[in-house]
Amino acid sequence: MSHMIIDGRKVEFTDEKNVLSVIRKAGINIPTLCYHSELSTFGACRLCTVEDDRGKMFASCSEEPRDGMVIHTNSGRIRKYRKLIVELLLAAHCRDCTTCVKSGECVLQELAHRLGVENVRFQNTREQRELDLSSPSLVRDPNKCILCGNCVRACEELQGIGALGFAFRGTEAMVMPAFDRKISTTDCVNCGQCRVFCPTGAISIRTNMDEVWEALADPEVRVVAQVAPAVRAAWGEALGLSREEATIGKIMDALKKIGVDYVFDTSFSADLTIMEEGNEFLQRFTKGELKLRPMFTSCCPGWIRFIKSQYPHLVPQLSTAKSPQQMFGAVMKTYFAQSIGVAPEDIYTVSVMPCVAKKGERNMELFYGEYAGHDIDTVLTTRELTRMIRAAHIDPKSLKDRECDPLMKEWSGAGVIFGATGGVMEAALRSAHYLVTGRNPDPDAFKIVRSPSFETGVVEAEVQIGDATIRAAVVSGLGNVRKLLEAIEHGKVHYDFVEVMACPGGCVGGGGQPIHDGEELAHTRGANLYFLDKNAKIRFSHENQDVMKLYSDFLEKPLSHKSHMLLHTDHTKWEMPR
Repeated sequence: MSHMIIDGRKVEFTDEKNVLSVIRKAGINIPTLCYHSELSTFGACRLCTVEDDRGKMFASCSEEPRDGMVIHTNSGRIRKYRKLIVELLLAAHCRDCTTCVKSGECVLQELAHRLGVENVRFQNTREQRELDLSSPSLVRDPNKCILCGNCVRACEELQGIGALGFAFRGTEAMVMPAFDRKISTTDCVNCGQCRVFCPTGAISIRTNMDEVWEALADPEVRVVAQVAPAVRAAWGEALGLSREEATIGKIMDALKKIGVDYVFDTSFSADLTIMEEGNEFLQRFTKGELKLRPMFTSCCPGWIRFIKSQYPHLVPQLSTAKSPQQMFGAVMKTYFAQSIGVAPEDIYTVSVMPCVAKKGERNMELFYGEYAGHDIDTVLTTRELTRMIRAAHIDPKSLKDRECDPLMKEWSGAGVIFGATGGVMEAALRSAHYLVTGRNPDPDAFKIVRSPSFETGVVEAEVQIGDATIRAAVVSGLGNVRKLLEAIEHGKVHYDFVEVMACPGGCVGGGGQPIHDGEELAHTRGANLYFLDKNAKIRFSHENQDVMKLYSDFLEKPLSHKSHMLLHTDHTKWEMPR
């Protein structure tokens, strides 16, 4: 074990990749704007600059640690240097901090306070550019970009998309799509990982809170809300609630206090999705349709956009099942509307999701009987939910556990783990085993498909169901997805069933979740969902009695004609913009 002297204190280190990691290991949180442990080192902002015992200054993120180094992290020269950097960044920055969506969470704003930047001596000479509002999910504001490159590297390195890049040089440098196109005309999949890594308000979520407030104020409208499994694993982070305090029941209570008429858990329709998708897989597997290529899950809209733009010839391999969000919306505007005697047009469906791409997915249309419209009217992210709770002046500590409303109240642990990578596959295998053998497996029999860490790219498994051996794979992060698809295309691997999530770690790491600068909590949140599954009273989707009642009273059976009309879709009916 080697050591270095940091601010007069001996600090041991082993395999840290740079001096910055050693400094943070010592509990010294020196500032950065362009560094993130999940991305390659860029070394552009220079805020992590330190000084050695010879007076040499260097960026600690770009320097390999060496035994015996003597480092000063907060000398007089360093403090002046960092303060000047922040002042220069602010000089070329749009400073509407009071109305910026990132206010209070902006890293640049926080550093200005921390370093004591009380005025900016330099004039902003950069040309003001218009906002890019073309995406249904994201807003890009070039005037707030500080050229840290985080969004560029996240899009390229994690997701393998490359929708953003650097243009021009020197003081004219900018981040933009190629040829300054609108983001909606690129291969952007709306995953929102660029927003996760952006330290300022240069990339933000398109908010839909005003539409929801208007619907709540309309006495003629019944507002019906659903909450995705991954939301319960993260919403408390923004409101100071512990894991034990931040229950799904308290989200339901908050939504009722805000004014929502009916509240439900998307875990219900996750169970419904398993019944449809699981039966579809068994049908295609037994017919021999998966001998050459696997069936892919279709729950993730970012993944759907990716395969349609990058591998369009593989689109027929997608499950035709809609996502749990869209299934719930379709059921709300048919089965639920009939049960409460309200016309579908008078029901306003709201989804609370961890995912930014869901805002684009809601554009999917529902055509059934006399009704034509959208399954889902508005999508709110986890972040928007917490903002609405604050706007309604609700004290989070005052919330009580409240059950979901009747008819679609039940959920299983299998539905809850949909929010973590591997969860869809595990839930499907649990029910597939029952459908084939007529008996339940041990609920944890297929935990082999769980991802052991945030960094894990692909998890492979061979599982036995009856007399059949099913070759399964789970992958998250579109950069990993591309590698997997290339291996499948070149015949290096073969699977029967593949679960794909666009965001690293699955929905728990979605672009609409709360952000913690420099820290990734996807795996921790996923572990929370598995804890809830372990302690759930029902752990199999096919044992959800409300789902079974939905089939007996309305849908008849999985893959029936009515199920296909409401719960399935044709992925070839829409084109990626060019």
